[in-house]
This record gives sequence, C-alpha cells and structure tokens, in this order.
Amino acid sequence: MILQLPSIHTARLTLRPLLLEDAAALHLIYQSECVLQYFPNPVPPPLEKVQGFITGQQVHWEKYGYGNWAVVLDNDGRIIGWAGLQYLPELSETEVGFLLDHPFWGRGYATEAGRVSVQFGLERLNLDHIIALVHPDNLASRRVIEKCGMTWIESISLWGINLLRYKFNCNPISS
Repeated sequence: MILQLPSIHTARLTLRPLLLEDAAALHLIYQSECVLQYFPNPVPPPLEKVQGFITGQQVHWEKYGYGNWAVVLDNDGRIIGWAGLQYLPELSETEVGFLLDHPFWGRGYATEAGRVSVQFGLERLNLDHIIALVHPDNLASRRVIEKCGMTWIESISLWGINLLRYKFNCNPISS
C-alpha cells in the first residue's frame, strides 16, 4: 500500500512530497554557492545521492508519518529547496530543517516553510517537542529558527561539527 503524503499550502509556497523527478532540480540547488556551507559535508552530492535522499524520504514518511517536502513557489511552480521534519536516531528527537537555493535567501521563505513544518508536528503529530540544529556561524538560519518560535538550549557536537540545539515545546507544561 502506498502512503498518501500530505501537501501544505502557505501564502506563497506549497510544500509537497518529494518526487524522484525532483532530483535534477535539487541536485542543481546543492551546487549553488554557499548552500551547503554549514552542513556536516559541504561537498555537493552526486545526482545518485540526491535520488537516494528522495527515496529515503519516502521510507522516512512511511516509518514515522513525517519527513521533508519539496518547497515550491506558488507563482511559478519552481522547486526552491526542501523543508520538513526528520527523526534523528542519534538524539531520539525530531528536527525541523530546511535548505533553500541561494537566490531565495532573505525573503522569508525558510521561515514560512519552517513554521508550517513545526505546526504540522504540533497539530498533526502531537509531538511533545521539536528541535533544530544549526552551525553557530549560520546567523541567518539561527534567525529563521528563532522566528519559528524555538529557543536555544545548548551547544552540542554531532556529525563531527559543533552545533547549537534549539527546542520548541509543542505541549508546554503549565506551572
């Protein structure tokens, strides 16, 4: 049985399931200047790895009921990146993440996609919290994470790099 993956619409974007046909567009995005600068491996992956990422997202959706979406501009249907939720077995937590092509930075798209991803985790999945991990020098992504309502918790070392760990409590306990 094939899982019917949800799509989400915002004011300017559609977050829809990643398709194998999206691999070439994502592959080009990974080649853009600075896009992977703060990732654990800043070397753009070959097309086969991008295809594997997309296939892996289908498996992730089937296993956890969430994953990453393609981020598509509503005004022209162009894929500008990906965003969504990812289970991190290393931490036993769910992370919100996003990656957009360089020409689309600074326009609020990452915040828009991040917020609806967090909202999806809150309203559809009833997660008790969601985290975000970011390189300390990535000031733009730190601002996006904070605009998504997340608070810095700690610095951690993961995947061979130092990261800041942010947290959004979906079901805060009243005092």
